[in-house]
Amino acid sequence: MTMIQSDRLALPLLAAGQAEKELAHNEALLRLDIVTQSAVESADLNTPPPTPASGRCWIVAAGASGGWAGRAGAIAGWTDNGWRFVQPAPGWRVWVADRNHAMRYDGTGWIDEDARSGGYFVAGIQVLAAQQAAIANPAGGATSDSEARVAITSILAALRAHGLIAT
Repeated sequence: MTMIQSDRLALPLLAAGQAEKELAHNEALLRLDIVTQSAVESADLNTPPPTPASGRCWIVAAGASGGWAGRAGAIAGWTDNGWRFVQPAPGWRVWVADRNHAMRYDGTGWIDEDARSGGYFVAGIQVLAAQQAAIANPAGGATSDSEARVAITSILAALRAHGLIAT
């Protein structure tokens, strides 16, 4: 008998007259436990950890082997009955403990979120970091540099308005 599954999470659904319904029900609960409020230990392992704790999850890295062979990109969750794998859908977000930030599945792979604990990143390049020390406005000088002072003051005002430097 073919297992009927839900469309989004591939949860096993009960069928009329199905024997051992508790097996399908328990499998659905295990899968929900992996993907609900999802957090993983790492996204960099391509082989299963030797002694995983029950309930711990990982994003399977490329080149997976051993018990994870053929499962690259999936979320692997260890249960008392072995590994469970959930294939993510585009838009899923997962907190990754060893990176201290979230990753998002874009339909082809996992990518780091732009907002991270160490700053804000665009295309992997940090563009915002911790606020820097205050910079004093220019003062003094000759009349000929008054336009430069106005420009510098405007730049400093913009940097302060965006929180990039202290006031």
